[in-house]
Amino acid sequence: MSDPFKQADDTRKVLTAGEDAAGRLDAWLADALGGEYSRSRLKALIEQGAVLVNGTAVTEPKRKVHPGDAIAITLPEPEDPEPQGEDIPLEVLYEDDDLIVVVKPAGLVVHPGAGNWTGTLVNALIHHCGTSLSGIGGVRRPGIVHRLDKETSGVMVAAKNDAAHRHLSAQFADHGRSGPLERTYQAVVWGRPKQLRGTIDAPLGRAGDRTKRAVKREESEDAREAITHYEVIERYGEKPDATCLASLVECELETGRTHQIRVHMAHIGHPLIGDPEYGAAFKTKANLLPDAARAVVNGFHRQALHAFMLQFEHPITGEVMRFEAPAPKDLEALLATLRAMN
Repeated sequence: MSDPFKQADDTRKVLTAGEDAAGRLDAWLADALGGEYSRSRLKALIEQGAVLVNGTAVTEPKRKVHPGDAIAITLPEPEDPEPQGEDIPLEVLYEDDDLIVVVKPAGLVVHPGAGNWTGTLVNALIHHCGTSLSGIGGVRRPGIVHRLDKETSGVMVAAKNDAAHRHLSAQFADHGRSGPLERTYQAVVWGRPKQLRGTIDAPLGRAGDRTKRAVKREESEDAREAITHYEVIERYGEKPDATCLASLVECELETGRTHQIRVHMAHIGHPLIGDPEYGAAFKTKANLLPDAARAVVNGFHRQALHAFMLQFEHPITGEVMRFEAPAPKDLEALLATLRAMN
């Protein structure tokens, strides 16, 4: 890479790709900027039109870089690291001086991070709770003791003081092995597991990038124990040979790894409907569905996963508390369409 930087002004940098330049634009920029900005942050800037290649705006992060390319990037002012309250609607199931239980909708990120500095559940909680949220989780994660993926809906609890945070965090770390904590999810999967009830015990680790996960051998350096208990609740489009087109499965977590249910169900050959990361290879199975069901499934653009039940011990009173949230409208519409096939 030759003469990579020519400072144009405080917020705009012009780079020239050297003779050995190759690979994706977002990856090349991350390397050229010396780690000053994360790849995910640069990807977001590219998609926002903040990068010009040879004078033309490029919005595809995967665009290939070629030797001699002149790449100009407009860098925004540094983000405020401390999240601010935002008037984002919250569905509150319970609240007292120690904690708050809410239903997170699909599409809402839990806490601020690269590419999602605003519009998160944390911003909504700060607006709703003021300064009462626990600070143990750090400035960007006040009150947060557990997470749900952006496109997963369901019940979550947040702590409103440090004592509650410590107690709740200990329960989640224990995974209910010695206490009342339970987390149960509803997942709509392709096909039907051979065993209607079972346990998936398969360690998980990184799958070559920062976010994706995969089943790993126990001896792998980054392998972490992951156990999911599942039970098939409903079957759709069942055939005489006991196979079916799709199933509603309840999953109970014994551990809480990133993407655990999504990876585990894909691992046994039954990925979640709509899952863009772990179920893309099954997308053509929608062609086997009746017209009405096929249209609904093809229009379902997130993993069909809902955290419908959460049970825990109140950190101050010791009372065992259980909360449930019905399936959101998009998931209920999917289920209704699949049930109609029967």
